[in-house]
Amino acid sequence: MEKSKFKAFLEKKNIIFSMKRYGIDALGAMAQGLFASLLIGTIIATLGEQLSIPVLVEIGGYAKSVTGPAMAVSIGYALQCPQLVLFSLIAVGSAANTLGGAGGPLAVLIVTIFAAEIGKLVSKETKVDIIVTPFVTISTGVLLSMAWAPAIGNAASSVGNAIMWATELQPFMMGIIVSVIVGVALTLPISSAAICAALGLTGLAGGAAVAGCCAQMVGFAVMSFKENGWGGFFAQGIGTSMLQMGNIVKNPKIWIPPTLASAITGPIATCVFNFKMNGAAVASGMGTCGLVGQIGVYTGWISDIENGLKTAITSMDWIGMILICFVLPAVLTLLIAAPLRKAGWIKENDLKLSL
Repeated sequence: MEKSKFKAFLEKKNIIFSMKRYGIDALGAMAQGLFASLLIGTIIATLGEQLSIPVLVEIGGYAKSVTGPAMAVSIGYALQCPQLVLFSLIAVGSAANTLGGAGGPLAVLIVTIFAAEIGKLVSKETKVDIIVTPFVTISTGVLLSMAWAPAIGNAASSVGNAIMWATELQPFMMGIIVSVIVGVALTLPISSAAICAALGLTGLAGGAAVAGCCAQMVGFAVMSFKENGWGGFFAQGIGTSMLQMGNIVKNPKIWIPPTLASAITGPIATCVFNFKMNGAAVASGMGTCGLVGQIGVYTGWISDIENGLKTAITSMDWIGMILICFVLPAVLTLLIAAPLRKAGWIKENDLKLSL
């Protein structure tokens, strides 16, 4: 097949090799799949345990059990797969997540992308499409899972463990680094939640990640309150700070206050409050989005108590969460933004959203 014909064939099959499609669209969709399975399942199960409602525990268990398929289908949806390819990815996601172990989400992301694109190549190319497409998609995905997933999972787990180890060893510096990087990722059009999930980022490093995400979301919410009112406040504060990306492109200086705030709250979380995320790793990158970060921290407390790592939830735990997730991000961002406004670095309506 000539190069021009092959290119036309790829276009016909809607196969686009780009960082946006794989690094932003697919990654962001994977985070939604994680939320709709593992994370919400954990929340429902924890609620059932706390309220002594066994049926909720059972419901949560079923939701958590389909984590791999949920991620794979979400990724396939983002890649605009035909129906037969999309449905076949259920088996692929299950295999990749299972064989990937602790680093399963990253294995699912990589394997599903390959399986989906190969499935799209053969989709509707034969008269027995209902057999060929699922066969090729599932076989490709499961074989790649068997060959790649363990190594990918181990690599992701090793990186995550190294970050968590370094944070335990150097809580001040790593508190700053993790908080700033994950917080910035949350505001960028990529998925901080998926990154945290892929690396299995929990513990003290997970707590720093929560702090950084909260600093971005709450920071932008309070800093832009004059321009956007309550609608903008809630859209950013419990929605996403990604709404400010257009304004950041126009004036990058508006990103300084919440980012500096995250550099302060991160080490406070790690060094002062020993703030940990021992719930689902995906919650480490959610911040105040739907209060998922805080719910994740709470479920982690419950899990620690059940495992004998913690005796009880203390008043200091609650004070730490409130300060790190809400109060300090708001206060610090406003204090840092004030001189920048006086200096003309941040002007009126620089933070205005089109809501």
